[in-house]
Amino acid sequence: MRNPRSRRRIAMATTAVAALVLGAAMLKLPGTADAFAATPKSTVINYLKSITGTSVVSGQHNKEPASAPLRYSQIANAITGQWPGLWGGDMMFNPADVANRQNVINQAKAQWSAGSLVALTWHACSPTVGSTCAFDGGVKTTITNAQFQDIVTGGTALNTTWRNRMAEVVPYLKQLKDAGVPVLWRPFHEMNESWNWWGNRPGTNGGAKIYQQMRDYFDSQGLDNLIWVWNVQDNPNANWAQYYPGSSYADVVSLDAWYKNYPSAADYAQIQTIAAGKPIAIAEMGKVPTAAFLSSQPKWAYFMIWSEQLQGSNTNAEIQASYFLPRVLNQGEINVSGTPTTTPPAAGAGKIKGVASGRCADVAGANTTNGTAVQLYTCDAGGNAQQWTRPSDGTLRALGKCLDVAGGVNADGTKAQIWDCTAGSANQQWTYNTTAQTVTNPATGKCLDASGQGTADGTRLQIWTCNGQSNQRWTLG
Repeated sequence: MRNPRSRRRIAMATTAVAALVLGAAMLKLPGTADAFAATPKSTVINYLKSITGTSVVSGQHNKEPASAPLRYSQIANAITGQWPGLWGGDMMFNPADVANRQNVINQAKAQWSAGSLVALTWHACSPTVGSTCAFDGGVKTTITNAQFQDIVTGGTALNTTWRNRMAEVVPYLKQLKDAGVPVLWRPFHEMNESWNWWGNRPGTNGGAKIYQQMRDYFDSQGLDNLIWVWNVQDNPNANWAQYYPGSSYADVVSLDAWYKNYPSAADYAQIQTIAAGKPIAIAEMGKVPTAAFLSSQPKWAYFMIWSEQLQGSNTNAEIQASYFLPRVLNQGEINVSGTPTTTPPAAGAGKIKGVASGRCADVAGANTTNGTAVQLYTCDAGGNAQQWTRPSDGTLRALGKCLDVAGGVNADGTKAQIWDCTAGSANQQWTYNTTAQTVTNPATGKCLDASGQGTADGTRLQIWTCNGQSNQRWTLG
């Protein structure tokens, strides 16, 4: 729970959330994507390094209640038709949510299996209060320097209390280790802020020390699946390096953008200096990134929109525009293993059906003349104009002809047609991504698209820059 400073955070918008979530029922749900295999954390770290400068993973945080740990990701899906490439959750603090921690862990497993990265933070209660607490007075609270030093000094009562608190979350995190799920673990976030009990304590005996101690303890418990994310907020005081625990303790260096909609150029430079080649990320923000922002600061590996800020700070059009940016990677577009997710369609035969329209790819008039348009049309019971065979050579064939990019041109809007099949013709090659449900021509890198996002009979099919929109999603019968 962020509950933070109201001058920077907007209260949750309540407009039509229930309707949006219900609307998600018609869209691809988590679990339908190809599962990520059990993966060591180094694979994810290397993946984040590999996309640095070219791509950024979309993220959505899901705060309390722990009984609904997919709440805000569902809203993102209902608005965009996409699932975030990074799911965020919390180990929680209040009694009801702590009692439901297992729901959070179960969702983390489900999201990894669905093809999203997993991030967890922990709004931990101060060791000076009970193991569960309210946000105000428990997480957002002030303790003395003497109390903090007791917490980080072995053998004191407060240190024993704090070690017991950490021990309480170990069994949950071990479930993720046993399931082969790497976790972007972000403890003691916004270490340079004073709203939390661990913050605003620079130097080797301050926030850096408690961070180091947690990592040492969790490492001793065998939690080698945790990707340690260090975090500060973009407050004007800067000089964030005085809170850094050191390169041997942090795997990812991250910033929360709250004083400004987007990190400044100076913020971006400072984070890179601290990271010294490690992946960098925006761990919390309210405004969805724009194309201009990501072009000016291309090295962020992921961003995370904070729960209620998704709708509280953005219009649906802004959210859609951000998710559909070519640079942004959503669920189904993340390839941590390096194994291609797009392959020639599985051999067989059947219809190519548009997810948005419910209509089928159809050879206009069942005409076999070269150049005949391929269009959307109401799916029929068995006509040959909608029956596409998928041989092992990567072509899609109907009426003895091949689905073809007109003239082999790679411009957006180039029409799809049928043409005599030519062995090795690049404009007749297609791949299918079972996760994103896209049909792509590798030669152009473009997706099969219903023009103008049309859904009516006769809508012409074309190629267009892949953007994740529903008019580019197809099922193969």
